[in-house]
Amino acid sequence: MDASHFVHGAFLCYLWCFARLYLRTPSGRKRFNVLGALDYTTKELLTVTNLTYITAETVCQLLTVLAAQSPGIPITLLLDNARYQHCRLVQDRADALGIELLFLPSYSPNLNLIERVWKFVKGECLNGKYYPTFEGFQAGIQDCLAKIPTEHRAAMESLITRNFQLFDQEEFLQV
Repeated sequence: MDASHFVHGAFLCYLWCFARLYLRTPSGRKRFNVLGALDYTTKELLTVTNLTYITAETVCQLLTVLAAQSPGIPITLLLDNARYQHCRLVQDRADALGIELLFLPSYSPNLNLIERVWKFVKGECLNGKYYPTFEGFQAGIQDCLAKIPTEHRAAMESLITRNFQLFDQEEFLQV
């Protein structure tokens, strides 16, 4: 589980050409926040969105959605160390719903698989694209998120894997 804060502004991409190209961009003052939980096995993404801030109440909303989605099945959530995820309100709601909260080590976003989804979404629907209205911007992100289990299924199968570098078997040079 993790949040992504999409800012209605320019998301640059790379292009090689002889002529200079300019990309229009909005002011970048509006944010579309998405708090999501990714199921590793089914690649299903459940989200809660808002236009203000991700808070402990938002996390509690997502916990309720998760518990309702799979009643009776034990749920373990991997979380980063955001302050709003450690508070008593979230921990009490998780205990009441029977959800185990497992916090990742500090400064290790590469261990959270949903970070790969956020990078994919930015590349798929935001890089090098201009949305003249904030509503179109939101619709583009929501459309991409809705297509994850269908059109983007092959990409998710490739992205959401347990390919991590483990240092247990590695040999290090002694200095």
